[in-house]
Amino acid sequence: MNTPISRPDSVATLLNRARQLAGQPLAALATELGLSVPGNLRRDKGWIGQLLELSLGAHAGSKPEQDFPELGVELKTIPLDASARPLETTFVCVAPLLDIAGLTWATSNVRNKLSRVLWVPVIGDRNTPPGARLIGQPLLWTPSEEEEWLLRQDWEEIMELISLGRVQEITARHGQALQLRPKAANGRALTDAIGPDGSRIQTRPRGFYLKTGFTSALLARHFML
Repeated sequence: MNTPISRPDSVATLLNRARQLAGQPLAALATELGLSVPGNLRRDKGWIGQLLELSLGAHAGSKPEQDFPELGVELKTIPLDASARPLETTFVCVAPLLDIAGLTWATSNVRNKLSRVLWVPVIGDRNTPPGARLIGQPLLWTPSEEEEWLLRQDWEEIMELISLGRVQEITARHGQALQLRPKAANGRALTDAIGPDGSRIQTRPRGFYLKTGFTSALLARHFML
């Protein structure tokens, strides 16, 4: 791999870097960074996100903080089809299943991650080879009052169920904007959570995801699709 890209010193620098990537195929960007291109994403699901992180100077990785904490910006790639529709939900962060007393929306990692997001669309359906997918125009987004209200309502409802020991009752259908789903490399991974009687149980790790209806509406409003 070539020399790592320096961290941007301002939001304007970050946004300008992202705009300069628009229109490029991912293969060209990978070559520039000295990285190989996988033939498919079955075993490399995080490859696109990691590629964009490296190209824009993000070094946070999977830490529970924004990708650019000094700028207050989170980076999110979003795969779109040819009609600019999101192909999948967007991972936000791992959900806490224990020690959640006193946790509020204002102090939650979900709110921190989504307080300001640099969206980078990646265009190409699931049959398009990863290297041939194109980088789209970026969008720097801060939730509107209505969007934050929706996110907060969903988060509070989900966290209440977790605190009541009902985590295993939560399905992807819960929530209008935000959903909770298993988040693990395989189904054998387990973690502790609160059970129905207040004792600890073993369950699959969970993550918060933005629903495609929410991200689709968000993109449509800003790009006037």
